[in-house]
Amino acid sequence: MKEIQQPDAEFYARDCLAVAPDLIGKILVHRLPDGTELRERITETEAYRGEEDKACHASKGRTPRSQMLYREAGSIYVYLCYGVNYLINIITGEKEQPQGVLLRAGELHKGPAKLTKALQIDKAFNGQSILKNPEIWIEDDGQSCTWHTEKRVGIDYAGDVWKNKPWRWVMDKLE
Repeated sequence: MKEIQQPDAEFYARDCLAVAPDLIGKILVHRLPDGTELRERITETEAYRGEEDKACHASKGRTPRSQMLYREAGSIYVYLCYGVNYLINIITGEKEQPQGVLLRAGELHKGPAKLTKALQIDKAFNGQSILKNPEIWIEDDGQSCTWHTEKRVGIDYAGDVWKNKPWRWVMDKLE
């Protein structure tokens, strides 16, 4: 049996285009106050890379909403999408260089809102660290997988260049 580990700060301190595919196959865990652990293998991620990326919340610079993207790698950015659903992102790269990875789907829950709802993740996690956190973390159980890239979805407002970037990673199968 392979040892379960958690990615460290160096893992998240890389560019989002390196972190996003490396999160595929890892397990997002939320420990509830009663000790129950909600777990789901990450099967889809999406990268958002800096102020130049018209789909990134930082494309308009530092604002109250985008402030989290400028934090340390491994910070959790949870925001309300369309005023209805919470979505979870992990901040990557260097501090003050806004970028992150959206956790877009899991094995059982397809879509970022379904994933956060199933794992009971909400705005309370915004600003916390995914590193050495007793309530929420990402595990690496050593399971390898294959994946492919696709264009990002739900960002038509960003224009053709940015919406068509192949910055979404989708798991094909576990190996």
